Amino acid sequence: MTQLVIAFAGFGKSANRYHLPYLKNRSQIKVKMVYDHRFRHYHEQQDNLKASGVELTTDFTDILEDSDVQMIAITTPAATHYSLAKQALLHGKNILVEKPFCETAEQAEKLLKLAKENGLIAMPFQNRRFDSDYLALKHVLEVGYVGEPLTIESHMDHFRPSEQFVNSDPINGQFYGLGIHTIDQIVALFGQPQRVFYDIRAQQNQGTLDDYYETQLFYPKLKAVVSSGPLVATPYPSFRLNGTKGSFVKYGIDQQENDLKAGIMPDQSGFGQDAPNAFGHLKYLNGNGDWIEKDLPTPVGDYGRVYDAMYAAIIEKKSKLVTDQELLIDMRILEAGVSEQGPHVKEF
Repeated sequence: MTQLVIAFAGFGKSANRYHLPYLKNRSQIKVKMVYDHRFRHYHEQQDNLKASGVELTTDFTDILEDSDVQMIAITTPAATHYSLAKQALLHGKNILVEKPFCETAEQAEKLLKLAKENGLIAMPFQNRRFDSDYLALKHVLEVGYVGEPLTIESHMDHFRPSEQFVNSDPINGQFYGLGIHTIDQIVALFGQPQRVFYDIRAQQNQGTLDDYYETQLFYPKLKAVVSSGPLVATPYPSFRLNGTKGSFVKYGIDQQENDLKAGIMPDQSGFGQDAPNAFGHLKYLNGNGDWIEKDLPTPVGDYGRVYDAMYAAIIEKKSKLVTDQELLIDMRILEAGVSEQGPHVKEF
């Protein structure tokens, strides 16, 4: 099998939690080098990488000039994404960029144009397309259990009291950092909305940086609400779907992150599996007009499938997981959300 040789730019939580663990059992992908401007943390992980033959460098040029490296996974802070991605493309490297891909739709268009001109793949790391609860929702929609979808509510909430005072640019806030995932999930299912309502604000933070958002995406007959708050003690369902024939409710987010935090790796038995009491509940009318109620076992999520998709696009020349059109829709929705203060509506 042809190997895809990759390098990492960035060695923080994202690389160590959401990327590298999934590559250990993917022999078709080889990590040759990891760049970070300073290796100060994750000492055990550094030792493990060195032991497996991965080179560590504090000079980004080392990756750019390595002729073996075909792709760079960019997991550095959001404000650096555009600059590093542009340098990578100019040096002939395919790129997989952590969310948010960049700051504006204009920047995204420039990167996509540069990639196309050089026969390269540029794609955002939308790993939440492989969240188990999202895969459950997608299955319900594909089977058509609830008929025509009318409303969807999506929540990624926390209860994390804090007295922080942070002033920063929107690219560092909750909307750009987490909202991009919940918005992309809806765009992946339904495409571009007709209009979007935004309520993005600093709810707990005493500074200007947003830590709360509610975004409502309107389609011809469907309304999708995606929200995240920092002070939600009693959880909402992660997804609630209502349609013309019934409803589907799923509590509890994907278990991959909890397992990774606990040191359980993707190649271990039971990784990412939902307990039966966390299965989604379905209630719908069958063809005879009878109500059917049942719990649906949750599919097992796998963030590594984003890397499978990159391998397929780069080596096998298949279509990208996240299309250029979807990426640009996502970026325009993000950009419009922070284009003005206070609740507002934008037409698309």
